[in-house]
Amino acid sequence: MQLVKTTRDTLLRPLQIVSGIVERRHTMPILANILIRKDGENVSFLSTDTEVQITTHAAIGSGADVIGTTVAARKLLDILRALPESGDVTMTLLNKRLTVQTGKSRFALQTLAAEEFPTVNVADTFSATVTLPQKTLKHLFQMVHFSMAQQDIRYYLNGLLLVLDGRNVIAVATDGHRLAFCQVETEQEFTRQEVIIPRKTIIELQRLLEESDETVQLDIAASQVKLTFADIELVSKLVEGKFPDYTRVIPKGYKNDFTIGRDELLRSLQRAAIMTSDKFKGVRCIITPGSMKISSTNADQEEAVEELEIDYGGDSVDIGFNVTYLLDVLNNLKCDQINIALGDSNSSALISIPDNADFKYVVMPMRI
Repeated sequence: MQLVKTTRDTLLRPLQIVSGIVERRHTMPILANILIRKDGENVSFLSTDTEVQITTHAAIGSGADVIGTTVAARKLLDILRALPESGDVTMTLLNKRLTVQTGKSRFALQTLAAEEFPTVNVADTFSATVTLPQKTLKHLFQMVHFSMAQQDIRYYLNGLLLVLDGRNVIAVATDGHRLAFCQVETEQEFTRQEVIIPRKTIIELQRLLEESDETVQLDIAASQVKLTFADIELVSKLVEGKFPDYTRVIPKGYKNDFTIGRDELLRSLQRAAIMTSDKFKGVRCIITPGSMKISSTNADQEEAVEELEIDYGGDSVDIGFNVTYLLDVLNNLKCDQINIALGDSNSSALISIPDNADFKYVVMPMRI
């Protein structure tokens, strides 16, 4: 029974969309598969790891019948990538085998029954709905994602805090050593609500969201979030737990501050990072009136020193940082200038964008 007849690229796109969350090794072998359902011309592709589920559709069905099956995601994707771009591709299901054919190439893959595939139950009701341009939500995630923790025992840090507050949609991420905050104002009005979206979901959304004005609808339920955009539906469980109070972490009232070129500082830190050790990524920053001196050393007594001129007349501050935390934020910002505000050598530094209250980055000092 023929499922699909279309061009290689038309079939490849939906498979690339859903295959990102498929894990090669899983306690349930069927989760290495994708679920393909055909209802007349409409074909849906679905993948899940039981925490996140992605569905997309394409009008590439062949015949009027209704049929479903599951097949190994990676194998099917690898086959299609290796096929020539020209010529039609057909997928046929017969005797529990899926045959992929184009020209004189033919591949027969084992399948598992569609009925055995464990799909995520989508919530019936949602407590809040947000509609934003895709590029706005992508920007929000882009500005903070690098501060999310990875496999931290404090599981609530392994994700991104999304806050609806008044007209603002706020994203916050922290790993306990640094914190990133970004907000966008909308034309919608929200009662305050906070949810933690898992790290894997955020990484996947950054891959799928486009720099376009087309909208994405975000629906929030008690333990789930659903995002609908283009021909994609992504459903994700939320992380349970209490996220730290970010308002207490962001310093206020620092008097020692200066503005510096982002690219100039980035290049200096990249050069200084060469002389840091793999485990100990520390750089020392000595800020004095008119000057910022960056230095690093390693176990071999090698040294790097960078000196930058700055418009600064505040107190002298001698402070150390993990250079990776500084490079992360500078690489993700797109502005020409950044503002750095400091307390003393034991206080967190605050990095922001001049004349822009919508982004803040807090990084804790380290002893050097």
